[in-house]
Amino acid sequence: MAEAAFILLAIIAFLVFLVVVASVKVVQQVERGVVFRLGQVQPQFRAAGLTLIFPVIDRMTKVNMQTVAMGVPAQDGITQDNVSVRVDAVVYFRVIDPVKAIVNVQNYNWAISQVAQTSLRSVIGQSDMQQLLSDRETINIELQRIMDQATEAPWGVKVQRVEIKDVSLPEGMKRSMARQAEAERERRARIITADGEFQASKRLAAAAEVMAQDPASLQLRLLQTVVEVAAEKNSTLVMPFPVELLRFFDRAAGGDRTSREGNPRTDLAERLAKAEEELAKADEPTSIASADEVPPVPGLDPGPGVPTEERPNGARRDESDA
Repeated sequence: MAEAAFILLAIIAFLVFLVVVASVKVVQQVERGVVFRLGQVQPQFRAAGLTLIFPVIDRMTKVNMQTVAMGVPAQDGITQDNVSVRVDAVVYFRVIDPVKAIVNVQNYNWAISQVAQTSLRSVIGQSDMQQLLSDRETINIELQRIMDQATEAPWGVKVQRVEIKDVSLPEGMKRSMARQAEAERERRARIITADGEFQASKRLAAAAEVMAQDPASLQLRLLQTVVEVAAEKNSTLVMPFPVELLRFFDRAAGGDRTSREGNPRTDLAERLAKAEEELAKADEPTSIASADEVPPVPGLDPGPGVPTEERPNGARRDESDA
């Protein structure tokens, strides 16, 4: 009789031990426990740590509270300006209400993925191609707002961030954009080259103005050119005819009858200062924003509204005819 009582007590102790083991649950730091008692959810979820439940009537489901990074599959769509694109994105979200995430939606991870795909297609149709390529921050904010309206209040899931990863364009559109960029660079290169030629012509004009004051400087420049040509070891050397000799023959023939005193020239220092001022104006930086800012060519573009007889070329032609 005593032996039977001992066996019964051992069985009862073992059953109690099983009940205690089944009732003790451990919730991790990154989790929250949602308890269902007789099929009804308890409003208070269990925090991290050691917790007790009734083994028979209670059932606990653990919910991860960490931020989840979910990739959105690439979606094909047509933008507002009728361009076919393929866009993929990534969504960052976390559960803020574990009770709603378990009760109100069957599988919140799959539901978030479907909402992200539909929202991405909707935003593609409302945006143009240029906005998808250069203004992604605005599109990301709009995607986050649309997804929050569908997930935060009813499901207890907070969408923290949405990022567009890649925008794939058709090959024809890529080639068209490349040609457009190349044409724009070519236009700017030609305008800059023309501007450089215009400034160089100003420098040459100023240098000629200075060299005209002293004929010897022009002769020295010619000799320097001869030295540069001779340095190339050419078999033929062309000697320029001296300018002073031509002027001597001109004076001997009576072509220069006007004395130097009758046609006084400006002082050399003043002309040098004027040349330096012209060079300073030519060195001023110019910004080329459009083709309308190309500098006019002196003598060829007098501007609208100027009669032909008042243009500089016409005036010189009339004087030569006279």
